[in-house]
Amino acid sequence: MNQDTTAASRHSKEECRLHVNENDSRLRDIDYFPPLRKAVPLGIQHVLAMFVSNAAVPLIIAGAAGLSGADTVFLVQMAMFVAGIATLVQTLGIGPLGARLPIVMGTSFGFVPVMIPIAASQGLPAVFGGALIGGLAMAVVGVFYKRLSVFFPPVVSGTFVLLIGILLLPVGFAYVGGGVGAEDFGAPHHLLLAALVFIVTVAFHQFCRGFLSEAAVLIGILVGCAVAAPFGLLDFSKVADASWFQLPVPFEIGLSFDPAAILAITLMAVVTCAESIGDISGTAIGGAEREATPRELSGGVMADGLSSSFAALFGAFPQISFSQNVGLVALTGVASRFVVAIGGGFLVLAGLIPKLGAVVSAIPAAVLGGAVIIMFGMIASAGVKMLSHAAFNKRNMLIVGVSLAVAIGLPAQSGLYAGAPDQIGVLLESGLIPGALVSIVLNLILPKAADESAKADDPAF
Repeated sequence: MNQDTTAASRHSKEECRLHVNENDSRLRDIDYFPPLRKAVPLGIQHVLAMFVSNAAVPLIIAGAAGLSGADTVFLVQMAMFVAGIATLVQTLGIGPLGARLPIVMGTSFGFVPVMIPIAASQGLPAVFGGALIGGLAMAVVGVFYKRLSVFFPPVVSGTFVLLIGILLLPVGFAYVGGGVGAEDFGAPHHLLLAALVFIVTVAFHQFCRGFLSEAAVLIGILVGCAVAAPFGLLDFSKVADASWFQLPVPFEIGLSFDPAAILAITLMAVVTCAESIGDISGTAIGGAEREATPRELSGGVMADGLSSSFAALFGAFPQISFSQNVGLVALTGVASRFVVAIGGGFLVLAGLIPKLGAVVSAIPAAVLGGAVIIMFGMIASAGVKMLSHAAFNKRNMLIVGVSLAVAIGLPAQSGLYAGAPDQIGVLLESGLIPGALVSIVLNLILPKAADESAKADDPAF
């Protein structure tokens, strides 16, 4: 009888393990729709991961343009609304538009250095006019992606994703210190909060199973907020000031088409396609554990471009896939695009209900910092995983090495290009753009014949 009981127990445990593994594999399926009790909090988790970053760009540009408080609130609201619409298009798709992958869209930081001088000297209408044209240029790149795919083999796309993760890490640690510009930056309470969130997130991710592991970042953020509240670190003043409901208004800011603004923003938009391709590839690798298909890459870039043009009409800035959410997909292993679509729905609500957005924006920067440094690190590791699909020979190692050197070294020594024209300086200062261009150019000019025989000739380089 004891033997029968033992055998039954073993059988039950085996069934449990099979059930867990089955659930894990289903969560890696981009077309799997988890039960709402899981999908809703996981979708909210994506919103929490990007909300503050999405709001930061309009706040920065509004300050540079000298806008009033009401106009600034409008820009933030439109940033949320447009990000939600763009996320729904990217995840659910409309015809050829959208990667139909778990990609969260948001306002791109890459355009900020270009848009600030334009906003300050020519006004926001010139920014939005340039963004409208720049978005159309991105969409054209997406349409012809199959012909242009020769520019983005695994060694190039993997390098993009690796660079994105590495270059975002300083941003993550700025959050850890309390946020850029914080008067008490680096204060012990910021560092302790970030450390708490970091430890809780890692603990739940590694030592729990099922939903508790999948929602590790959300749990870490909630624990951080619960600890921060008694110390007065949650600022809800913006919630009281925000209105309950406000509809989006197209052309509220207006459009103007200045040639210099169009050239600068369009050039940035075309180069930013490399970041978009990297994020789409990173999402497929980190979430679904496979390479992105040409259709996903084409549809994703087209959606980025047309979403950016749509954003310009509604007073929002260019849209791009958010890299921290790529890291979140890799961290949680939840690749369901419907989970992210639910997050997109919440972003639309945040745009229609300013008070909802104000509640989320009350999360302390240090709390977000403890979570995003993990996500950014996961982006870099996803890039390494992508690079594993390319042969590590002399040719490819040179491409990766030189791209890393340029992307990391140039921003650290801005004096090297202090005498360059402003627009060139902006491109070099970004790090990602020169690193991406170097990887593309080297991949095109280095002989492929050496690539084919390098393992046999010199496998140890």
